[in-house]
Amino acid sequence: MAVIFSKIGIIGGGISGLAAAKQLAQYEPLVLEATDSIGGVWKHCSFRTTKLQTPRCDYEFSDYPWPLRDNTSFPSYTEILDYLNSYATHFDLFKFIKFNSRVIEIRLAADNYSLLSGEPVWEVAVQTSDNIQWYSFEFIVVCMGKYGDVPIIPKYGKNKGPEVFKGKVMHSQEYSKLNEDESCELLKGKKVVVVGYKKSAIDLAVECAQANQGEEEEGEGCCTMVVRTSHWIVPHYSIWGLPFYLFYSTRFSQFLHQRPNQGTLRNLLCLLLSPARKATSKMIESYLLWKLPLIKYGLKPDHPFEEDYASCQMAILPDTFFQEADKGNINFKRASNWWFWEGGVEFEDKTKLEADLVILATGYDGKKKLRDVLPQPFSTFLELPSGIMPLYRGTINPYIPNMAFMGYVESVSNLHTSEIRCKWLARLIGGKFKLPSREKMVEQIKTETEIMKKTTRFYKRTCISTFSINHSDEICEEMGWSSWRKKSWLAEAFSPYNSRDYQQPHTVLN
Repeated sequence: MAVIFSKIGIIGGGISGLAAAKQLAQYEPLVLEATDSIGGVWKHCSFRTTKLQTPRCDYEFSDYPWPLRDNTSFPSYTEILDYLNSYATHFDLFKFIKFNSRVIEIRLAADNYSLLSGEPVWEVAVQTSDNIQWYSFEFIVVCMGKYGDVPIIPKYGKNKGPEVFKGKVMHSQEYSKLNEDESCELLKGKKVVVVGYKKSAIDLAVECAQANQGEEEEGEGCCTMVVRTSHWIVPHYSIWGLPFYLFYSTRFSQFLHQRPNQGTLRNLLCLLLSPARKATSKMIESYLLWKLPLIKYGLKPDHPFEEDYASCQMAILPDTFFQEADKGNINFKRASNWWFWEGGVEFEDKTKLEADLVILATGYDGKKKLRDVLPQPFSTFLELPSGIMPLYRGTINPYIPNMAFMGYVESVSNLHTSEIRCKWLARLIGGKFKLPSREKMVEQIKTETEIMKKTTRFYKRTCISTFSINHSDEICEEMGWSSWRKKSWLAEAFSPYNSRDYQQPHTVLN
């Protein structure tokens, strides 16, 4: 079968894939989407109660505002899918997308790594329903994402795994495939154990409680969350009556935090301002301890709030979470280690928990997805010893030619984070600027990694939330844009940034 050639290939039709297709539309890219629809994690890893964690005005493409964008409610996953489909339709992106096309292998096709030289650099094997087709590309944008496909399953000792348990065990990924009737039927009247305490686990616990409204048999229809590390959870975006963005999402607030390439004077200032950073974190913690029964349920984290924010671990609570806990429908068990016994789950303190169903909300291994398709030696360059992916501007791996990675850096708004990098990538491919040397890119990556290490113990995930504005500043400057995007000094200092601040200047061409 002949190899089909295209200049640019985009792997994945989620948020990052759509943003890449829009920004690279002039090259008529081929978007390879493994499923039958766009949406990525919002389509394939969401539950019926899943909602966006940020206001909709902070989660939109710069040139396509939400309808009723000032609506203060958090949109549901179905609303987000409607928005993404509307965006793709408006910009005629569906013509680029080949659905039900799973990438199973990538191999190097040439030694010439020049950008868009006219010669293929990569060959990609794509599994469709009835065959395997090979494509060749000059440049590949990998938008496979960190979530979905490869669930993280805990490892157990001999005779301590799911095989000894007489109930049902499933990962949250499997649960997300169920419709509302199926999920309610699965949870109703069951003793459920949810392993985890991040957003997916919290949503699962609430769904379990909702499915068992009206259950009156004692001990039936309840959910117990197994919590290894408690993280700070937030009921809404207001702290002591002040909007949350004032604390971390303005130039003024981020001036208190370390950022890459800040120089000796800024290092000294950050040291002198460290009491202000700690005071901000303590202020938020005091509000959360007052507002939420974290101490009552043994859920007060052992680390400052700032560390969760700096590692993108903060979760927004569903409205009824602690109401259900107060009713006894959601219980909590703090434990570092656990394993199965025939009737449920056992812990290192010798206590046992009976269960009919155990759901593992233990996350996904996004890097394994990449390692499985990339050839050697490139697959060995995907991870630093710290666990962070080495990506210059969150996009380019200095050791992998003619390839970009989107969706592997987190911030307050992952949509904005991906879109601005896609704009940057389009200008790089279009020859508007050139990459620095490999050595300089590696040094920049090391600098950002050190900042994350100093800010939070959870630095193994690449999160730029405490220096996101500076990060965007550097991207703008590299593209030849002004880094200050507001209309006044006052707005620059105290207004939050969002995607609309980064609309394309009329003086810069694609």
